[in-house]
Amino acid sequence: MKLIFTLFFLIVITSLYAQDNCSKFYPMNKGVSLEYTNYNKKGKVEGISNYKVTEANHTGDTTTATMSINLKDNKGKDIYSTSYNLTCKGNMVTLDYESLLPTEMMEQYGDMDIEISGNDIEIPNSLSVGQNLKDANVAMTISMSGINMNMNVDMTNRKVEKKESINTAAGTYICFVLYSENRSKMMMADQVYPSRVWLAEGVGMVKQETYKKNGDVMSSSLLTAYSK
Repeated sequence: MKLIFTLFFLIVITSLYAQDNCSKFYPMNKGVSLEYTNYNKKGKVEGISNYKVTEANHTGDTTTATMSINLKDNKGKDIYSTSYNLTCKGNMVTLDYESLLPTEMMEQYGDMDIEISGNDIEIPNSLSVGQNLKDANVAMTISMSGINMNMNVDMTNRKVEKKESINTAAGTYICFVLYSENRSKMMMADQVYPSRVWLAEGVGMVKQETYKKNGDVMSSSLLTAYSK
């Protein structure tokens, strides 16, 4: 399950500045679309992820949006489609805790009886180097033939490491680098994947990397197209 956290990292993406949009790092305006190219540990293209804001509502100091997601393999074949919700209120953006679940797993068990609970992912608009961020988690129980299978995904040790410039086909951006440690527990398996996400104000996620325990890159994604 080498792309276990791809869905979460790719949902941290673009935003537009507007009077009725309180978010700096998330797309809260209908019609925004982005394309990310996904790479394996050898730097070879694994596929393309396309994101689009399909709904956006602004009420008082709260903005809500729905993001559709479509993943294609390196041959252009559709492999997964879904959507998730995000909310911005005051100085905080929250994402559904269900977005922590790995895409491959949801595709495999999507037709089964599933119960999900957890704590939403939070990122404040005001990021600064050295800042610690709140942990997030999701717990899931899958019922199969009278047997329950439990899975937990925890995102811990979240912090803003630094700022740096990142160059992509979509442009050059000054980014905050967010680090986290992501633990997946399922049956007897217990795996930890450190990761980093590069976020640019007014754009969102520009780059993402997931690592093995030894620090080697396991998978990555890069912003390759952006449309308002």
